[in-house]
Amino acid sequence: MIEEIQHLLDEYSRWLRENTQVRQIEEWVEITTPYLDRHNDYLQIYAQRRNSGYVLTDAGYIIQDLEQSGCTLDTPKRKGLLMMTLNGFGVKLNGEMLEVHASATDFSLNKHNLIQAMLAVNDLFSLSMPMTARLFYEDVVSWLEENEIRYTPNVKFTGQSGYDHYFDFIIPKSRREPERIIKSISSPNRNTAQSVAFSWIDIKEVRSPDSKAYAILNDTDHRVSETVLDALNNYQVTPIPWSDRERVVEELAA
Repeated sequence: MIEEIQHLLDEYSRWLRENTQVRQIEEWVEITTPYLDRHNDYLQIYAQRRNSGYVLTDAGYIIQDLEQSGCTLDTPKRKGLLMMTLNGFGVKLNGEMLEVHASATDFSLNKHNLIQAMLAVNDLFSLSMPMTARLFYEDVVSWLEENEIRYTPNVKFTGQSGYDHYFDFIIPKSRREPERIIKSISSPNRNTAQSVAFSWIDIKEVRSPDSKAYAILNDTDHRVSETVLDALNNYQVTPIPWSDRERVVEELAA
């Protein structure tokens, strides 16, 4: 089993390396990653030497894109969710820019954290309907509590790669069920599925052998594609479309 997991990690690293491009833009280096935003454009970050280290930033792209799409972050709850998400990745908000500072030794880790924060903020604030006031994350929290499913929110695990991975909820082991780790995905697509799959692969060997992973998928407006479902199933992450969530209540509440 460990050889299989190591092979998957190596394949992920190869895919990431071969599909990352860099170019010089005056005093900055633009890094184009293989991760896609909700417009199916490649996410880009920018790096610059700063004193004895580096600063990495999204140049304000994520926040500005959300605001231009009508998702303003002007309520206390949304601001709180934004800061909670960024703090979990060790990312700072500098005006509208998501930003991290790195040294030569932790550059890769901080680059990973910045990209994951960009994906998380982008997904967290993608509303299920343009005029709805509730976020999908809040809907999942309400559903868990309505069904008396006990959970701990916002958990961090360090994987075999040394990278930190964040999940929305963990349900502790019971006499009937093992530990259950859950990620909610507001905008399910190949990119978000790959991100969750890699996170699970990376932490799987450092968790209890019988731990389970779930992805709760927002299908309120659009049917989740088979590509997303297959990607999660192939890496032993159980997909739960929001419209089909009742089928797992007993399993999660146990």
